[in-house]
Amino acid sequence: MKRWLQFARAIDRFSERLGRLSAWLILAMVLIGAFNAVMRHLGRTLGVTLSSNAYIELQWYLFSLVFLLGAPHALAHNAHVRVDVFYSRFAPRWHAWINLGGALLFLLPLTASVLWLSWPSVHNSWSVREVSADPGGLPRYPIKAMLLVGFASLALQGLAEIVKCVAVLRHQQAETPEEREAV
Repeated sequence: MKRWLQFARAIDRFSERLGRLSAWLILAMVLIGAFNAVMRHLGRTLGVTLSSNAYIELQWYLFSLVFLLGAPHALAHNAHVRVDVFYSRFAPRWHAWINLGGALLFLLPLTASVLWLSWPSVHNSWSVREVSADPGGLPRYPIKAMLLVGFASLALQGLAEIVKCVAVLRHQQAETPEEREAV
């Protein structure tokens, strides 16, 4: 179990880096959006075009990256959406059972399905070097590839969470994600 927990911690560190990257992407997204808005209004005043579809698309791409790369971080920090009707009233071992069941029954099948179903679209996009149909638009194939990266990272974090749940259930790890966040 010790090696599995080391594996889980390595994935946690990777997800932490993705979370930090997402935070910087949010800043970049806001700055690009502000720049584009200022340039659009300044351009109208001067009678020239200073904004571009590329800026708008770059904002969309960054927005997508924030969610794709931020999801594993959110899962690692127990910050994901949860229907908390009874969960908070349960003991930590029940949390481990519920999290284990959710990961095995929902998270891993979902990530596997998304990876399987998106692969043909991503492959096709790369094979034709897909570009936006909008004038001045950006290439689409890199952002489509990030679907695979984001969901693979989420699946890896799901595996790490499974390992940690099993460790809690086997009394080989003292704290649950909730207890880690409370510190």
